[in-house]
Amino acid sequence: MIKKIRVEQVRVGMYVHDFNAGWLDHPFARNRMKIASDEELHKLAASGIREIFIDTARGVDVADAPTREEAAAATEVSLLALDTAPRSAVRVALADELTRAKSVFAEGTRAIRTVMEDARLGRQLEIEAMSPVVEKIAASIIRNSNAMMSMRRLKHLDDYTYLHSVAVCTMLAAFARELDMELADIHSMALGGLLHDIGKARVSAAILNKPKRLTEKEFIHVKSHVVLGADMLRQMPGVPPLAFAVLELHHERFDGTGYPQALSGEQISVAGRMAAIVDVYDSITSERCYQAAISPAEAIRKLFEWSHHHFDSQLVQRFVRSVGIYPVGTLVRLESGRLGIVVEQRESSLLTPVVRVIFDARRNYYIPPENVDLSRPLGAGGGDRIVGHESPATWKIELDRFL
Repeated sequence: MIKKIRVEQVRVGMYVHDFNAGWLDHPFARNRMKIASDEELHKLAASGIREIFIDTARGVDVADAPTREEAAAATEVSLLALDTAPRSAVRVALADELTRAKSVFAEGTRAIRTVMEDARLGRQLEIEAMSPVVEKIAASIIRNSNAMMSMRRLKHLDDYTYLHSVAVCTMLAAFARELDMELADIHSMALGGLLHDIGKARVSAAILNKPKRLTEKEFIHVKSHVVLGADMLRQMPGVPPLAFAVLELHHERFDGTGYPQALSGEQISVAGRMAAIVDVYDSITSERCYQAAISPAEAIRKLFEWSHHHFDSQLVQRFVRSVGIYPVGTLVRLESGRLGIVVEQRESSLLTPVVRVIFDARRNYYIPPENVDLSRPLGAGGGDRIVGHESPATWKIELDRFL
């Protein structure tokens, strides 16, 4: 049986089934292992991890701990309680915005690629060159955020650093809009997202792309990208304070377990707390050379769990409202037995997105793609509801074919 326990409950002889952290966020060589010594207990306690999953069939049990299913059910109840206030209204139809969004996303990728190449070569960086594309991304988000959210799902492993930067830029703009920030602040947050990993231009590409676990020395080198990036921004005139905060603070954690300054709570600005949430969400939903992506819906649930310690819980709730309980790109199972991909959120409810139905799970075959608006009744393009999310790998479905 798989159970969820607090780190302080871990004892020698327990079998760790899941460290409940990103692959690089725990200090052990394996992702599943039996705790064999007090030294390993101390190492786990010092890692900053707060909760793990144990396999009681392979190690010592904890009698009163919730099972994995019970813990997931509790998270689900809390998430569904967020489906209350209306979201920001869509101004332009998705079909009308998609072409512009695709062009803007590509422009943003080219812009950050150029800036990072200049940084790598030690050239002077020009902040003015970034402003037009940042303003276009923010404008697309304001017209219809679903279009840009669709673009961030179409990533290629070789271009991860650039596409991650544009995706964080996009989601920070949407997040800032959800918080009713002024337009100038939305632009500043988006600029910070685009530049937040610029310090990686000075980090060894061999280490960044290493397909195996990093050594302690290599991990320290990677973490230096925050300080390196901050030094670069200080040399660029006209960088807004909010943009600088996004870069400088996106690896800080609310409980003080982050880096490089180990700040905690309100020592981290709101911009920094927002950036930490967005950066982790995009990272864990992206395919990496050392880590398989998890689904957007699963990532939302992970963030919700981690918000008890690592993130500002109130901001995580607002972030969920900006991307959805079932974000764009999530494979969901409908009550009818069909599987579909979420392609658009509805402002009326987080539980009634537009779903592109593609597969009959009961008969195990593809069906002609059809968009179903779950906010509408049967006979008006709706008449179904989400009963859960699914893993594309389980069904061998390539989502990119249908987005």
